[in-house]
Amino acid sequence: MAIVYKCRHCGNVIGKLEEKVVDTSLLGFDQLTTKEKREMIHYADNGDVHIQAICENCEETLGHHPHYHELDFFIQ
Repeated sequence: MAIVYKCRHCGNVIGKLEEKVVDTSLLGFDQLTTKEKREMIHYADNGDVHIQAICENCEETLGHHPHYHELDFFIQ
């Protein structure tokens, strides 16, 4: 099982954890609301967990262009 962090805007892989057992509270999953968990955490058929996050480049772009927060996707 791997936990794969991908940017929700550009799709780049931010990081990957290759662990057999993971305490999700250490990853902060317990801090998310049920709605946030549904939007951010996806389970692959092979057992991998995919987490939607924001990479540094997209975070910087959002900082320079705050109106992009209104869009679901700002990278074309």
